[in-house]
Amino acid sequence: MEAREWIDAFAAVLGVEPPDEATVDRLLELAATAAHASQRTAAPLACYLAGRAGIDPERAAALAEALSGGQ
Repeated sequence: MEAREWIDAFAAVLGVEPPDEATVDRLLELAATAAHASQRTAAPLACYLAGRAGIDPERAAALAEALSGGQ
């Protein structure tokens, strides 16, 4: 199963709408920033925290970039 298919299926299981392509791009940007500024394990946890905080992925990516000093 391709990644997009899996995400769509997982969203259906959770009872939520899957993210659109722009949201996917921002979440991947957030994950990349977290992984490069720290350890790879920070990537999924940063996305989890952004979701828990209920903030827009674009805003979360900007905050992560500022925290990491542009790394």
